[in-house]
Amino acid sequence: MTTHAPVAPRTDSATSTRSRLLALAVLCAGMLMIILDGSIVTVALPAIQEDLGFSPAGLTWTVNAYLIAFGGLLLLAGRLGDLIGRKRVFVAGLALFTAASLLCAVATSPGLLIGARFLQGVGGALASSVSLGMIVTLFPEPGERGRAIGAFSFVGAAGASIGQVLGGVLTQALNWHWIFLINLPLGLAAALLAVRVLESERGPGLRAGADAPGAALITAALMLGVYTIVGTGEYGWASARTLGLGALAVALLAAFLWHEGRAAHPLLPLRMFRSRDVSGANLVQVLTISGMFGFQILAALYMQNVLGYGAAATGLAMLPAAVAIGAVSLLLSARLSARFGERRVLLAGLALLVVALGLLARLPVDAEYGVHLLPTMLLIGGGGLVLSTLAVLGMSGAGPDDAGTASGLFNTTQQVGGALGVAVLTTLADGRTATLAAAGQAAPDALAGGFRLAFGIAAVLLAVALLVAATVLKSKPTTKS
Repeated sequence: MTTHAPVAPRTDSATSTRSRLLALAVLCAGMLMIILDGSIVTVALPAIQEDLGFSPAGLTWTVNAYLIAFGGLLLLAGRLGDLIGRKRVFVAGLALFTAASLLCAVATSPGLLIGARFLQGVGGALASSVSLGMIVTLFPEPGERGRAIGAFSFVGAAGASIGQVLGGVLTQALNWHWIFLINLPLGLAAALLAVRVLESERGPGLRAGADAPGAALITAALMLGVYTIVGTGEYGWASARTLGLGALAVALLAAFLWHEGRAAHPLLPLRMFRSRDVSGANLVQVLTISGMFGFQILAALYMQNVLGYGAAATGLAMLPAAVAIGAVSLLLSARLSARFGERRVLLAGLALLVVALGLLARLPVDAEYGVHLLPTMLLIGGGGLVLSTLAVLGMSGAGPDDAGTASGLFNTTQQVGGALGVAVLTTLADGRTATLAAAGQAAPDALAGGFRLAFGIAAVLLAVALLVAATVLKSKPTTKS
């Protein structure tokens, strides 16, 4: 009897660990599909335009429709996860995203494709809004949680890089329809596994805090805000349209915050912002993602428009950055955070990114990949320290009842940062290019000058993020490994 007594707990513990790791794998698989789709589409845009007859302005809505739905619904979707169960919301999101992918693949008109992309954004918001919340619940111990979030960040980096490479390969070898068809087996497998593997959560129900007025205000504010940002490339930042819609979005956001401070069951409990780590991490994320997502788009455009790379070659050229980010987030971030604390690791990662973007601001028009671009791609690996530690800090104030809300908030600031960064940096790059071209510079030189300015502004955004992190975030006690 005594020899068998200790065996059962160890077996149960091992089974529990295996089940949690399998659940983590399912969450990562779902996010891989969503992130993969976000980057795979950009490479195929010229082929889509030619086949469906998009106008240049209309083509951008294949991206914008997705961003508006995704960014606008994340916070509401996260709260729904807390109320009706995060597993239900995750599975529903995967199912909708997969069905919408099929609609995208068979689209025969611009309107149908844009509508299907909007539905993809809704499904992506549902699935991604609760993922971090489920990871926090699955891995309550700080060390395990850090490693799990590191793996999650690794999948994000891998999905972005695979999407760029795969988008070029599929579009050139087959056609653009396959960039959406590839989601079908991934989505079905992930949804079926999620039903079997993830633990069900009942939640208190919608009556416990649906907050319909708050949901309407924040969804309208976020959708209108993203819509305004993505339209600046066509209408400009100082246009009456941009200023008017921007002011309305800010007014809706202010009304939401006023309402949340007085609601009995708020959609976003304002007490979450009392944590300096939660508030600081979300602010740092907006600045960081603005610079990093802008880098991803601008570097790809620089390689194609200035250096003459093809779609597949551009994806392969960007691969070292994603591999470096993934390797650092998976292998180093959690270990370094356990030893030195998340704040110090975050500061080190941001410093590496500032240096990387600063180097890109000096790119020549005839840059050599091995000399000018590859070293910078490797320095971008510092993002692996940033993304995973930000996620830990951003979720640090989440309890079991509001983990979905905290996850939705963190994903919302990520999407707003990405949309804002692309809009600001591409607008500045285009304006600088036009000025240099009007001054008589050759097209490649004018383009390179525009990209250099944008990379320099991205470096400034990351430097501000570094300053905010150093002054707002609290120091963490260190533990020796």
